[in-house]
Amino acid sequence: MWAQAHHAQLTDSSMATQRTSVVGLGSMGYGMAQSLLRAGHVVQGFDINPETSARFAAEGGQTESQGEAAARCDCLVLVVLNAAQVEQVLFGSDGWAEQLAKGATIIACATVAPAFAREMAARCEALGLHYLDAPISGGAAKAADGQLSVMASGAAAAFDGASPALDAMAQTVFNLGDEVGAGSAMKAVNQLLAGVHIAAMAEALTFGMTQGVKPDKFLEVISQCAGTSWMLENRAPHIVEGDYSPRSSVDIWPKDLGIVLDIAKSARFGAPLTAAALQQFLAASGSGLGAEDDAAVAKVYARNAGLTLPGDA
Repeated sequence: MWAQAHHAQLTDSSMATQRTSVVGLGSMGYGMAQSLLRAGHVVQGFDINPETSARFAAEGGQTESQGEAAARCDCLVLVVLNAAQVEQVLFGSDGWAEQLAKGATIIACATVAPAFAREMAARCEALGLHYLDAPISGGAAKAADGQLSVMASGAAAAFDGASPALDAMAQTVFNLGDEVGAGSAMKAVNQLLAGVHIAAMAEALTFGMTQGVKPDKFLEVISQCAGTSWMLENRAPHIVEGDYSPRSSVDIWPKDLGIVLDIAKSARFGAPLTAAALQQFLAASGSGLGAEDDAAVAKVYARNAGLTLPGDA
């Protein structure tokens, strides 16, 4: 089994390659599929938007039907939105699980509750499939560069089957053990911090505006001080530039922070900071900002304080 933290590097043509299918060609999945292609894998991309699938095929992806792809697929990478979509792709009408050959590996990257991951793994294993609980972190740019971090858990056979694809898609793979659900638990911890950090950044930036601190000066100074965070340095530029093109949308966070709070409730653990951040993202979504970049949560603070953010009239 892999070391506790495996640093994957795209090396040379000797790297093992597979026939790989990627379901979900969104901002993360598309870059992951491109990374697989660059590493020499035979890759087919599937997405609910046929134009996206066609664009990936034009870049070198395969054009088989789902049934044809599944029959020859070594590794299925799921980069869908939520638990419902994972279950639908695997076990819904025309689901992949019944079409994959025994011994194939599923890399499940969606943010889901640990209990759900264990349920999916058990159902897949009953069909002779290997299931790796493998949430991802890093954003669209790192996905496109094959530089993701993966929080993975599962049986040794699942790690073995996923290894060639992970080598192509990730810079760091954290092996969290053989119990499915450990990866999803760690991702919940990460999302708690990430969501709270985005909301805190938006609050701090707009609070600064009430004191005459302009957003660009906030970014210049605080990014070099103890109050910085990766999320601040990554998201605050979107506000400074007035560019809310969705790299990661507002609507991701009611789902992810909702998962965190569901887990916390089952553990009888109070998470008030998570709950406060969730309310801000819900307010942003309810204001029609759900499809915008998650930095748009700053608009909730700005509206309530009568502030004008860069790019707003």
